[in-house]
Amino acid sequence: MNEDQNDDLINKQDEPKETITRISGMYKDWFLDYASYVILERAVPAIEDGFKPVQRRIMHSMKDLDDGRYNKVANIVGHTMQYHPHGDASIADAMVQIGQKDLLIDTQGNWGNILTGDRAAASRYIEARISKFGLDVVFNPKITEWQASYDGRRKEPVNLPVMFPLLLAQGGEGIAVGLSTKILSHNFIELIDASIKHLKGKRFTLFPDFPTGGIADCSDYNDGLRGGKVRVRAKISQLDKSTLVITEIPSGTTTSSLIESILKANEKGKIKVKKIEDNTAAEVEILIHLPAGLSPDKTIDALYAFTSCESSISPLGCVIENNKPLFVGVTEMLRRSTDNTVDLLRQDLEIKLNELEEQWHFASLERIFIEKRIYRDIEEEETWQGVINAIDKGLQPHIKHLKRPVTEDDIVRLTEIRIKRISKFDIDKAQQKIDALEDQIAQIKHHLLNLIEYAIAYFTRLKKEYGAGRERKTELRAFEDVDATKVVIRNTKLYVNRKEGFIGTSLRKDEYVCDCSDIDDIIIFTEEGKMMITKVDSKTFIGKDILHVAVFKKKDKRTIYNMIYRDGKNGPSYIKRFAVTSITRDREYDLTNGNKQSSVLYFSANPNGEAEVVTVLLRQSGSVKKLKWDIDFAEILIKGRLSKGNLVTKYSIKKVELKEKGISTLKPRRIWFDETVQRLNVDERGALIGEFKGEDRLLVITQSGTVKTILPELTAHFDDDMIVLEKWKPNKPISAIYYDGEKERHFVKRFLIENENKEEVFITEHEKSQLEIVSTDWKPMVEVVFGKERGKDPKENLEINLEEFIAVKGIKAIGNTLTTSKVKHINALDPLPYETPEEVHADDLDVVDETEVSSEGDEVKDELKPLKTEEDSDSSEKDDKGQITLF
Repeated sequence: MNEDQNDDLINKQDEPKETITRISGMYKDWFLDYASYVILERAVPAIEDGFKPVQRRIMHSMKDLDDGRYNKVANIVGHTMQYHPHGDASIADAMVQIGQKDLLIDTQGNWGNILTGDRAAASRYIEARISKFGLDVVFNPKITEWQASYDGRRKEPVNLPVMFPLLLAQGGEGIAVGLSTKILSHNFIELIDASIKHLKGKRFTLFPDFPTGGIADCSDYNDGLRGGKVRVRAKISQLDKSTLVITEIPSGTTTSSLIESILKANEKGKIKVKKIEDNTAAEVEILIHLPAGLSPDKTIDALYAFTSCESSISPLGCVIENNKPLFVGVTEMLRRSTDNTVDLLRQDLEIKLNELEEQWHFASLERIFIEKRIYRDIEEEETWQGVINAIDKGLQPHIKHLKRPVTEDDIVRLTEIRIKRISKFDIDKAQQKIDALEDQIAQIKHHLLNLIEYAIAYFTRLKKEYGAGRERKTELRAFEDVDATKVVIRNTKLYVNRKEGFIGTSLRKDEYVCDCSDIDDIIIFTEEGKMMITKVDSKTFIGKDILHVAVFKKKDKRTIYNMIYRDGKNGPSYIKRFAVTSITRDREYDLTNGNKQSSVLYFSANPNGEAEVVTVLLRQSGSVKKLKWDIDFAEILIKGRLSKGNLVTKYSIKKVELKEKGISTLKPRRIWFDETVQRLNVDERGALIGEFKGEDRLLVITQSGTVKTILPELTAHFDDDMIVLEKWKPNKPISAIYYDGEKERHFVKRFLIENENKEEVFITEHEKSQLEIVSTDWKPMVEVVFGKERGKDPKENLEINLEEFIAVKGIKAIGNTLTTSKVKHINALDPLPYETPEEVHADDLDVVDETEVSSEGDEVKDELKPLKTEEDSDSSEKDDKGQITLF
């Protein structure tokens, strides 16, 4: 080894060696500690008082600073930082959220707007103080458990002694590590009523109430537990034929976000909007102007389907109890909160009882000390202990009635009584004070013995003092899902290349079919007798020689397909009628008998079940004598799409020609009204309104005195004050009694609707005018009950036949005066009997269930038989009332 190599070796030995320190256990519990901290100290409220730590510290700081005047929020935030080890921004945001609940904090300045989403002003510009309600139910230092603050310099409450279900009133939301919570807000008055019911041992049910109002469907609320759902909607009404107005918005949205969602839906072509005006100030008012000719009812449903006007909220009841997360429903939350309130009330009463008993004890000692002149016994004592012993000795004969022994501290307090007080001591006043204390002690003992009644009285007082103006804001109503395919605007065009077998929205050079939307399904039939339903796309291959293309309506029982097909290359021909109500998308269905080279000879799609007459022409062959005859599709039973059909002929058909267009063979559509969701339906839910043909209309009358007729579309919306909904008969008069606000008397009128396409007001327009009675009976009867007039005997009740009282006049006529006397009220009586001719529906044909499959038969002339008609009794109107009264 040379000298250089030796030096390198020495240098390497002198270098410090690398050491490995194992730290595998160092991070073992760190993430768990972090998760626990976030769950317990930041995100999830405690079940005892309903506060998160930051909220509790804010309220405690406000109590520290409270002097009855407003404090700058910036000062409150700075004071809270003594207790909350986080930044001022998070404290200010939490305080604004509490202030916007309008429950615990009395605010001054710009605190933001929950309706528009505007933020609050900076904390140095806004002020706050604890509300009267907050002072009443949140604070009581004597029953508060205290702990050291994070730096040990101050004391803060472990939980505030909240004597109210505050968590359910304010709601709470937070995202922690591994779990979250979302407790919805509930109505102040309903919470108090539920607490009282719980204390009385009665059952109760709670549903959310949101400060933004709106409409909520809580049928799947699930008591606020995981898996529940609340659907919320904006309150939308029709201002006029081309304008909608939104007056309340769903929880979780603002007017800005709502308008933005409407504009996005408009850009995507889901809905059509001409202009939007946001006039929101203290109340929400968003005006949506519609293009001419667009249905307002359909647009309302489209707003619910494609915008934030409807949303779904998933509650999750998670709280902290004993430093552990607890998943609990709102019913149990209220029970625990109410029970906790009762316990806090008990503690408060016990503390007050001890204080009163101490006051009574010392007042009694003071009276004895002065009245028995025991203070004179200490004149000759030279030591302090001698003074104490002298007073104790002097008291002994007079303290047998006291409730506890006399202590040295009691004697020391007696020595502190001033000479001036002794000289002016009034025995009677002292006794009155003692008697008053005894009364208070007895009252508190009574409350302790009847603690539940005391708690009920406490909640009743809260409701009386603070319940004004806190009525429910969110309307509870069940509502149906909106079928998006029925309300979407047809925003694109559908084309078809029949020969090549393509359909799509990009085939602009080919044949135009119809307008459609990008969520529609398309039904296609080909000459081979194949059928398929597929989603709208830019270009889709179906199969060559397409016969029919249309937008498919799910559960459509009224569109009937008429078809004649040849079975195989040289087989017999069959005829069939069928409906397509539901299938599997993108699956090919064979409508023939399944033999190769089958072909459709005639096909038609009929929206109302029309049955045309066709002419069948045979090819000349052999001994066939009859080469031409007519077939009426009305004589064919409507069966399932998989049925084979009836035999037309076993000979070769040259062609089938349309001879005569048909009329509908379907019976009139029965329509029901479901009052729960305020919607029409054909699913037999609610009250049956009647059977409707194509031009039949509905009669709608409202309490505000408006009348109109509408087509019975299932998307129709109805006002909340609707009082009459029935099938309209143009020749049937409407009778009404109304009070005229200007002339201050009642009028009677009978009229017919003159313009079926116009909504009209049939009472006078004075602000005090109001509708009393409306009837669609042929011979309505009413009873007039007269009020008592000064100096006159009351008149006897009067029964009036309105048909004889006044003739039918125009809708704009004022009518005849009912009476000039003072009317107390008017009652509707049973109408007089009146026979009307029965309505017989021609061609009422049954629809055979899809599962039925026809059997093979001979020639069509032997097999085609007319369907049975439904009994007329179902469609006749023997009882002609038919009126749905909703008030």
